[in-house]
Amino acid sequence: MVAAILGLAATGPAHATGCRFAPQGEGRVAEVIDVRTFRLQDGREVRLLGIEPADTTDAAAALAGLIAGRSVTLHGETDAPDRYGRQPAFAFLVGATPSVQSELLAQGTALASLAVSDKDCAADLTAAEAAARRARVGLWGQAGVIKSAESPGDILADVGRFRLVEGRVLSVRTAGGTTYLNFGRNWTQDFAVTISRRMMVTLEGAGISPKSFERRRIRVRGFIERRGGPRIEVVRVGQIEVVGDK
Repeated sequence: MVAAILGLAATGPAHATGCRFAPQGEGRVAEVIDVRTFRLQDGREVRLLGIEPADTTDAAAALAGLIAGRSVTLHGETDAPDRYGRQPAFAFLVGATPSVQSELLAQGTALASLAVSDKDCAADLTAAEAAARRARVGLWGQAGVIKSAESPGDILADVGRFRLVEGRVLSVRTAGGTTYLNFGRNWTQDFAVTISRRMMVTLEGAGISPKSFERRRIRVRGFIERRGGPRIEVVRVGQIEVVGDK
């Protein structure tokens, strides 16, 4: 099998420093709010970048087990708060090298969203997720974590959720400024990946030709939408992984 994630090398153990962006301060964790959000004693709320929660009841408990009551350092591409006033960041326990995100991925309690621009950081996250998948720990011990592109009804059951979908691309077509990676012949029912004209420019600038995915088996990650059939929109480099040759 080929394991190539659009311009990223995601094999081997996670690098220790791949997600160390500019420092954004530190603090002691006062409360874990959910699987990727916590509050520091000084009142700041922090949202963990680069991961999406998995549907496991113990996900928030896993984060609490890692950081509750402990001091963390924060690093990020920007210290601008999100629209809810949370500070998006990568968190590290003081004196530790893997990020909290990498620890959660390695435990199988989160999925890598790859919502980061730094390739080394993205590689760290995908490597940690891949290790958990190989070891079948956490969510990877369950069936159906990766959805089949051949089962659009099953995919539609998760509209609005972050999911991984795998299958063979039947065709690549462009219509109305949108490029479609089609996994079936019926666009009103079958699964497809959509790429906007603007995103096509970004992919091509990164040396990626969506046409090269035709007849190849790929795995795509993103939020499930319903536009006729189920869809995932590519909004950043790294969402598509080639898992099989033509």
